[in-house]
Amino acid sequence: MSNNKSNESTAIMAFLAGAVIAAGITLLLTPKTGKEVREKLGEAKDEALDKLKCCAKEAKFRMSPKTKGEALQYDGGDGWI
Repeated sequence: MSNNKSNESTAIMAFLAGAVIAAGITLLLTPKTGKEVREKLGEAKDEALDKLKCCAKEAKFRMSPKTKGEALQYDGGDGWI
């Protein structure tokens, strides 16, 4: 059991280390300035929040009183990416 747990924590640490290294390399090799990168990230965040708010409003609208308590059905709407 402890060997399995050790393997899981090793895999998680390897994933996190890889993510940090990839993020660092990406920031070093990007052709844009830091200000441009921050602006682009801010725009992407704002767009994602707007889509999330829109989806939440639509889900709330679709939840009529007669379907309260039932699970919402996904009808295949737009994807984010």
